[in-house]
Amino acid sequence: MFDREEFERWLKQAEKTLESAGRDKNNEDYNWCKAQQAAEYAVKGLLYGFGIMAYGHSVVNLLGRLKEKMEIPAEILRMARLLDRHYIPPRYPNAHPEGSPFEYYDAETANEALEAFVKSEAKKWM
Repeated sequence: MFDREEFERWLKQAEKTLESAGRDKNNEDYNWCKAQQAAEYAVKGLLYGFGIMAYGHSVVNLLGRLKEKMEIPAEILRMARLLDRHYIPPRYPNAHPEGSPFEYYDAETANEALEAFVKSEAKKWM
């Protein structure tokens, strides 16, 4: 049995986070573009919907737990790997050899992450 209510709860948060990511990009706060976090919420929603424990933050690992319920296309896994690269570096200054995270992100990087979310088809679950 699929828990639609729990699924929708997480998907609503994913949608709000994606909207916030778009605002961040438009405000040139590129390192705060939260596409990875939105994808994480979307996949966690599916996992909880299926009654599977969803822990951790790696979209790739979370998708791995979904494999028992659905096929995960290679392109989605590729986009998840790209998104996972944006989990720690935009948040923590010590994730880079020097400087601050905002110095390592630009419009192109933010667009790449947002496009990866869309290409991963995570948005279709919302």
